[in-house]
Amino acid sequence: MIESANTDVAPGGLREQKMHRTAARLTSVTRRLTADRGLAGFTIDEVCDEVGVSRRTFFNYFPSKEDAVIGADPADEAQHFAEQFLAFGPSGWSGVLDDLVAMVTAHFETVEHDNVEHGEFMRVLEREPRILSRFIGITRERERAAAELIALREGVAHDDPRPAAVVGIFSIVLRYAGERLLDSGDARDYPTILAETLAVYRDVMAPPTAFQNSRTSKGHSTT
Repeated sequence: MIESANTDVAPGGLREQKMHRTAARLTSVTRRLTADRGLAGFTIDEVCDEVGVSRRTFFNYFPSKEDAVIGADPADEAQHFAEQFLAFGPSGWSGVLDDLVAMVTAHFETVEHDNVEHGEFMRVLEREPRILSRFIGITRERERAAAELIALREGVAHDDPRPAAVVGIFSIVLRYAGERLLDSGDARDYPTILAETLAVYRDVMAPPTAFQNSRTSKGHSTT
């Protein structure tokens, strides 16, 4: 559901912020080198030299180059997301989409974003099938977990199809908004692009108007 695994917002403490910056820097450098050379084309020592940390520090954050490319610990991110999302309280299906957009927007406004790094991550996924497969697996697990959280928050059964439908719509909105962001080249516009994209999908999915119902009843196609 979330395009990059390295999306957790750093907690408020200075130590936590420093750790977050170090992890983000390790991920950024590892992604760039992987995009340029492939996973086998560079060493962990090269990453450490560029970031200015020791090998021991690298392994304190990530067990491998592949993990560094993926980014922050998905389990930690999931916990942080769950706490934020459940705090909104029940809001109905349309409100769930609004809350998800609000969370992404808030995250975007509190961390630095780099369109170049985003492009590099896309190149990594094209170049390294193993990382692509793992990223798809993480994304599917996140979407499943998000659907369960939505069901819990909205008070419906875990097998109700509507939470999964909301997650599916939101994933499409995120992907399309991300493509528009890359086309525009201006990261500052992302919250606006995201809101506009959601509005477009809502317009498409809106109940038919009286005029449309009239055309349908007369045998006219509405497509």
